[in-house]
Amino acid sequence: MGQTRAAREMLKPRETRQILKTRKTRTAREMPQTRERRRTREMGTAAERDGGKPMKKREMEIMELLTEHGRLDVSEIAGRLGVSHVTIRKDLADLEKRFLLRREHGCAVLGHGDDMNNRLAYHYEQKRLIARSAVELVRAGETIMIENGSCCALFAEALTKARKNVTIITNSAFIAGYIRHIEGARVVLIGGDFQNDAQVMVGPIVRVCASQFYVDKLFIGVDGYSSENGFSGDNHLRVQAVRDMADFAENVYVITESEKFSKRSVVSLNLKKPVRGVITDGAISPERREELAGKGVDLIIADKLP
Repeated sequence: MGQTRAAREMLKPRETRQILKTRKTRTAREMPQTRERRRTREMGTAAERDGGKPMKKREMEIMELLTEHGRLDVSEIAGRLGVSHVTIRKDLADLEKRFLLRREHGCAVLGHGDDMNNRLAYHYEQKRLIARSAVELVRAGETIMIENGSCCALFAEALTKARKNVTIITNSAFIAGYIRHIEGARVVLIGGDFQNDAQVMVGPIVRVCASQFYVDKLFIGVDGYSSENGFSGDNHLRVQAVRDMADFAENVYVITESEKFSKRSVVSLNLKKPVRGVITDGAISPERREELAGKGVDLIIADKLP
């Protein structure tokens, strides 16, 4: 009260500067964490952001290169694809907006190997083809289970658009988010321990939740296959979740690209019941086709979009 108006006015700019300085310091300190939280919050789905439109050929080539190398600079990508730096920068900016990669100091970097957006971008068109072919196995009004995976996510999207009143029971939080924008989507999300990068539920609670249902079909993804051990996965917790869900389904179908038949992963599925069918692309080898037929597995080849 004893201060004059002029004195108060003299103090005001200094106080304001101090407040702004404090805010800037706090913002700088929190910036990395804030950016990551915002990225996670805004990530959504590629389908929601671009209406599920196909990736351009050059975008797919960029994602294939990054999947192989993990990190490449702009010059190297431009040289490999035979286009200008300006063109590549535009492509990278578009892919970054869809959270399929990130740009760092003149480089493009692919995220964690389990990140579903990254896995979705790899062989994207091939996976869309497989997913749409798998839709033919499901009737309108049916309740099915779908396990986590990039092919499974695209299958859930195609199925929800093509069939009315289908209910999807899944342990994949990613799939639940991926199809949430589709009108009429029905999802029952199984609980469990949450794996952040893969955005999937695992652990004993998965079995408890799955046991409340019994469905005719479970659709799963795989990471590998061998003649000796059959289908396999990279993560033992996710493999166990598949086993638990399979116990409450009459038939199990594998949705995967043909290249998985030339890989071997570390954890065999070892399901109690044989796989009923496989939906894959036409590049699967004659040897694998014969082998699957010998085991009584129905093979559906996705040669063209239905």
